[in-house]
Amino acid sequence: MRVCAHQNQAEFFMTLTTISSFDRIGEENAFAVLARATQLATGGMDVINLGIGQPDFATPPHIVEAAIKALRDGHHGYTPATGILSLREAVADRTLETTGVAVSPERICIMPGGKVTMFAAILMMGEPGTEIMYPDPGFPIYRSMIEFTGAKPVPIPMREENGFAFSGNEALSLVTDKTRLVILNSPANPTGGVTPRSEIDTLVSGLDRYPNAAVLSDEIYDQMTYDGEEHVSLLGYESIRDRLIILNGWSKTWAMTGWRMGWSIWPDALFDKVRKLAVNAWSCVNAPAQYAGIAALEGPQDAVADMMQAFDQRRKLVVQRANALPNVTCLTPKGAFYAFPNISGTSWKAKELASALLEETGVAAIGGPDFGTLGEGYLRLSYANSQDNIAKAMDRIAQFLEQTAPPKAQSNRPITASRWRDE
Repeated sequence: MRVCAHQNQAEFFMTLTTISSFDRIGEENAFAVLARATQLATGGMDVINLGIGQPDFATPPHIVEAAIKALRDGHHGYTPATGILSLREAVADRTLETTGVAVSPERICIMPGGKVTMFAAILMMGEPGTEIMYPDPGFPIYRSMIEFTGAKPVPIPMREENGFAFSGNEALSLVTDKTRLVILNSPANPTGGVTPRSEIDTLVSGLDRYPNAAVLSDEIYDQMTYDGEEHVSLLGYESIRDRLIILNGWSKTWAMTGWRMGWSIWPDALFDKVRKLAVNAWSCVNAPAQYAGIAALEGPQDAVADMMQAFDQRRKLVVQRANALPNVTCLTPKGAFYAFPNISGTSWKAKELASALLEETGVAAIGGPDFGTLGEGYLRLSYANSQDNIAKAMDRIAQFLEQTAPPKAQSNRPITASRWRDE
């Protein structure tokens, strides 16, 4: 009888999960690639990771010491759900310095990472019968969360011919009376594209006709631009500030991905809603990390400048070497730390090529379709790795493309993971 009960319970939960909204939720394949790369490395393969999107630099020492001091000083209890006031004030000061816009600390919420701002904003705005616009190619969690809420995902094309920036007019043509949220990201993951002010001007001006459409601006890479390129914060547009949500944080600029520290700026009408969500979901961000966040914002920025100089050198190397690959072209990225080479001339499907590169050469990269349907024909290469490793990885990719035909044209020889395995 007990076995039967257990069987019925298992069937019940299987049915429940099949019909629930969780059946619609996706994931970020970069973590799956990281797990496979780690598995191969553990098995003896020499793996070079150009897949994961995190700086390979250590968190600056003064930030680490601030967290240690906070623990020693007894800061290991709960904090306000929206973050300690001194940190929110530091974010407000930093925002004024970088954007010229004064923001009240009472509109700032400290989050356990950048994704949580996406989660909160999309959860608030999305429901069946509504539409949410997002970049394609773009960060995969945008679409995943939109589908989770039951809203209709509407991709904003980020085309190579536009420098992987959106067209203001094209984006406006996709807005309808059902649009509840427009998600923007510049500098962009996965392309490194930076949208120029003129296109943002066009979009923001047109949104006057759609007062019920909120805007989520993902500005996590705001300090990562090159060649004098301008980052345009959406905070600079007064006409949309009463419906604008800003996503930012510490992960990229200060090499703090594992600290899980983000900040968000909310309009007055939504702030209490995100506060209540924080109380219900994560209570607060851990206290010592918040003190580290203050040190990052207010302390010396030399390490940030050094990191960006290194990224710039690596960016130039990746682009040079990618353009030298057979049948590959690569636009020079203007921001972030990603290149998005066009591999359509190789006749490889992007995900198949990414998988084969990892399994056969030990180079981890991400196939463009993991970032949207318009990502087919591209690979994302993160240049958050040393120049030596980047050069070695590009050598392997070149040799692979020269010697290996795409699956439909090659023999049925099995894929092995031995060519670059340590002996």
